[in-house]
Amino acid sequence: MEDKVKELMAKADSLMKKSVLHLEDELAKIRAGKANPMMLDGISVDYYGTPTPINQVGSVTVTDARTLTVQPWEKHMLPVIEKAIMGANIGLNPSNDGTLIRIPVPVLTEERRKGLVKQANSAGEDAKIALRNLRRDGHKRIAEYVKDGLSEDQGKRKEGEIDEMTKKYTGKVDEILKAKEKDIMTV
Repeated sequence: MEDKVKELMAKADSLMKKSVLHLEDELAKIRAGKANPMMLDGISVDYYGTPTPINQVGSVTVTDARTLTVQPWEKHMLPVIEKAIMGANIGLNPSNDGTLIRIPVPVLTEERRKGLVKQANSAGEDAKIALRNLRRDGHKRIAEYVKDGLSEDQGKRKEGEIDEMTKKYTGKVDEILKAKEKDIMTV
């Protein structure tokens, strides 16, 4: 029984970590007016009939705070990459100079910044909901273990540990959101 409880605690910790990492990935996609290669994550180009991420057909670099460049490994991919970026509808207008694609990142308006903060907070709330669901599932599993022979004292102690774990990861989510909001609202 003790092994099952240890396994449950390890799995809960792992899943809570994954929820926080997922939030970080989601927030990285929200642009804060600064050039970031992750802005192009999720955009695929047609590479010999196969949808392929841009970062696998060329190198994506930041030349300055407001400009991304994409240097394709094959010149014939320039118009394909340019079309994919425009088609992704992420508010970027690439320009092709024949050897590489420059992508200027426009300055965000105050209204747009507030909208991005709302979007970030929504993603944070989703992460918190995931953490609470994991907490609930852990409590339910411990209750089953108590029915199967785990002492009630041990069950209560483990529920308390799950609660502490949830508080810890919820605190991390709050810290991440606060940092992202500061990043977005900084002009």
